[in-house]
Amino acid sequence: MSRAAGVTAVREGAAGRRTRRGSAVCALAAGLALLCGCASTSPAQTPSGGGSVAPTTSVSADDGSGPSATAPAAPARPMARSVPSRLRIPSIGVDTTVMALGLAADGEVKVPPIEKDAPAGWFDGSPTPGQLGPSVILGHVTVGSYGDGVFLRLDKIRKGETVSVVRADGSVATFAVDRVQTVAKSHFPTSSVYGNVDRPELRLITCGGTRISGGGGYPDNVIVYASLVSGS
Repeated sequence: MSRAAGVTAVREGAAGRRTRRGSAVCALAAGLALLCGCASTSPAQTPSGGGSVAPTTSVSADDGSGPSATAPAAPARPMARSVPSRLRIPSIGVDTTVMALGLAADGEVKVPPIEKDAPAGWFDGSPTPGQLGPSVILGHVTVGSYGDGVFLRLDKIRKGETVSVVRADGSVATFAVDRVQTVAKSHFPTSSVYGNVDRPELRLITCGGTRISGGGGYPDNVIVYASLVSGS
C-alpha cells in the first residue's frame, strides 16, 4: 500500500489554509490503518502510521446521507478555539485525558502510545472541539498485551447519547451523537469524516470488527459522528 504524502508548508491566507488542511486530512486518513491496536505491536512499540485508505462510499447503519443528515435537537453556536484536555462518554464509561497528536516526520499522523491506560488523542490538524468544522479524536480499542483500550466500547454508543469534551480554557463542549458507523478500512469515508461542515461537529474513531488471528489487527473502523449541542 502507498505511503501518505508529507505535508508541505504553505503561505497563510484562505487558500493556504485550505491547502494545508487538505494535506493534513490525507495524512490522517493514511495513519488510521495502524490505529487502535490494529497492528501487531509489542508494548514497547508505537505505530506511526500505515497504508492509505480510499475515500470511497461506505455502508452505514442509517441512510448514509452524511454526518449532517440528522440535525441536533438544540444546535449550538461555534466556540472559540481551545484545545481539549478531557473526554467523557458516560454511556460507555469513558473518562480520559486527551493528548495532542501531530504528524510524524514522514507526514503520517501520530497515534496514542501502545501502553497501559493510553489516553485518547486529538488530531491537532483538525478544529478544536466546539469550533466550526469536524474535530477528530482517536483512541485505541486494544493496547497490545495491556488489554483493553480507551475506546473498547465505542461501537456501543447510540444516537442521541452525549459526549463531553473539557477544554483548556475551562469550558465544556457537549455533543449529541448523530450516528455510528462501522466500515471496512479499505472503504474509509474520508470526505464524510473530514469534509467541511457548517456547524461544530465531532468524530470519534477507533478500530472495529472481529480481530484477525495471528496479529493481523482489525479489519474495520468504528466512527462516531456527533454535533455540538451546548458550550459553556
